[in-house]
Amino acid sequence: MLGIKVAASTVWEILKEHGIPPAPERQSTTWADFLRSQADALLACDLFEVRTLAGARLYVFAVIEHATRRIRVLGATAHPTA
Repeated sequence: MLGIKVAASTVWEILKEHGIPPAPERQSTTWADFLRSQADALLACDLFEVRTLAGARLYVFAVIEHATRRIRVLGATAHPTA
């Protein structure tokens, strides 16, 4: 973005100095490995509708923590846009 051109050999030397092998020789990370390594930081959110025993409609916002598989209900309301 700065308009500075760098030769491929320069990039290769920098990678070599830092002990990073060429791209085809790097170990690839699978999607499952990535998710396991990032599980502490991953959250899944959902907003869903439930009906009470009295027939009232409530909207619930919940989050699941992937690392612990703990579900946390963050709120419930009859008027989600209010």
